[in-house]
Amino acid sequence: MDTIHTIGRRKTSVARIFLKEGNGTITINGRSFEDYFPVLTHRVDVLKPFTVTDTMGKYDVRITVKGGGKSGQAGAIRLGIARALLEVNPEFRALLKPEGLLTRDPRMVERKKYGRPKARKKFQFSKR
Repeated sequence: MDTIHTIGRRKTSVARIFLKEGNGTITINGRSFEDYFPVLTHRVDVLKPFTVTDTMGKYDVRITVKGGGKSGQAGAIRLGIARALLEVNPEFRALLKPEGLLTRDPRMVERKKYGRPKARKKFQFSKR
């Protein structure tokens, strides 16, 4: 099997995924998976495509991720891995689609408006 390259995005994060057959090693920006995501919820989120398709430990993943925070990066990596697994085996679509792993989350931060401290927050109102 050749190396499969896919891209996943969420918020302002962009993750490039390089998937190949191996023993389940995951490296993110040259660091180990556990080192990059110390929070358990992020790790579970990233590994969800593998658990759904029952392919845990069958592929080595090399990831480069830029932009956003840890939560957005975890979401971007999850989408990229799901897309890569779909290229490996198109029959995985039936498992990944119902879990919502193939959908790009469209939610973005709303822009700040003029005359306001944030996007929707208003300055304190004073009647007198």
